[in-house]
Amino acid sequence: MEFNDFLKNFADQFEDIDVNTLKAETEFKSIEGWSSLVALSVIAMVDEEYDVTLKGDDIKKSTTIKDLYEIVKSRA
Repeated sequence: MEFNDFLKNFADQFEDIDVNTLKAETEFKSIEGWSSLVALSVIAMVDEEYDVTLKGDDIKKSTTIKDLYEIVKSRA
C-alpha cells in the first residue's frame, strides 16, 4: 500500500478538494468540509479499498492523514 494512493482515496471522500493541497501532516479534522458523514465515508473507503476495519475510535485518536494511514497499513 502506497501513501499517495491512500491520500488520493482519502481526498476523494470530500466534495471539492484538490489532493495536491493535502500532505501527510495535514490535520484532517481541520479540513474544510470534514464532518461525521465524511468520517463514515473514510471508514467505508478503507474497508472497500484495503479490506481493513477502521473504527470511530481510530479516527478520534488520530490527528493527521499519516496517522490514519499508519493504522490502516498496520492492519492490512
